[in-house]
Amino acid sequence: MRIGDKTSGFSIIPLALSMVLAGPAFGQQLPPNAQGTNNIPLNLPVSRAPAGPTSEMRNSGLTMVPPDFADLKLAPGFLLSLDVLDDPDFEGDYRVDQQGDLALPILGIVHVGGETASEARSQIQDRLLKDGILKAPQVNLTVLEYSATEVTILGEVTSPGRYPLFAPRSLTDVLALAGGTTVAAGNEIRITRAGKGAHTDLIRFSKATGADVVQDTIVNPGDTVQVMRAGIVYVLGAVNRPGGYVMQEDGTMTALEAISSANGTTLSASVGNIYLLRRERDGSVVRIELPLNRMQRGKSADMQLRPTDILYVPNSKVKSALTSSQGVLAAATSATIYATAVY
Repeated sequence: MRIGDKTSGFSIIPLALSMVLAGPAFGQQLPPNAQGTNNIPLNLPVSRAPAGPTSEMRNSGLTMVPPDFADLKLAPGFLLSLDVLDDPDFEGDYRVDQQGDLALPILGIVHVGGETASEARSQIQDRLLKDGILKAPQVNLTVLEYSATEVTILGEVTSPGRYPLFAPRSLTDVLALAGGTTVAAGNEIRITRAGKGAHTDLIRFSKATGADVVQDTIVNPGDTVQVMRAGIVYVLGAVNRPGGYVMQEDGTMTALEAISSANGTTLSASVGNIYLLRRERDGSVVRIELPLNRMQRGKSADMQLRPTDILYVPNSKVKSALTSSQGVLAAATSATIYATAVY
């Protein structure tokens, strides 16, 4: 991807990028007459900086640089432009090979993989000085083309997909790229690390108290982040709103909380004992009786549920019969009133 292309997401011409990354005065603010219209420090030697903002600079579209662009690590495939002041032998464009090396004239092989453009420039400058090639070398190193390293974000996020990631960022920032988590997100995030020694890190957190864990976790370019779905508990039978309910917040739910999520029991429900159906790891299903009435009164401990548990609230035959009788009586009364009114 060429930095000047419109498809890169932001338009940065190589000259503008060299103003940010190159020059021995990296990070030093220049005098006001050397500033562009966007008030971005042009980190070049004063002798190289333009005397004032030109029409080309004002129309270049350089309005904002991604916050992690200065930390962009050089990788195989990058095309770099090297310029050594007063020594044209080094001037040229060089591509980083698969080993992360640059083959430079006179200096030979210089390993720059994993370094920023500023670090690579300093390394080349030190080599020129140490080898006695130049007494006071002034080196400019510009990134002309880069291979955009991406992070893959999957699972319960608003917009899953692949996003450019130039440098390591916190897990909070990475999740923000995908629009944050959905309401169905659980309390587990799996990060599959890229590169040598690839492995998976499991991050456990609570939506209420685990913000620091997410903020302190670092995601590297090339990693895959998967936000796991929260566990679901199913409530069936004599409840007002049967269905599946997500175990939100800290990823836990009790039997009473599940019944409450289902808008409570119906009038015909048997609140003496309800049944919990739980599938074990070996595939077997265990049936557990829970004293709902005693739990509601606080005389029995509430039951902690697991994902995929099924709560079943049975109907009471007596209550069902009474409810049916009341329905029949109400219908008969309505019919009598109707008949009296007509005849």
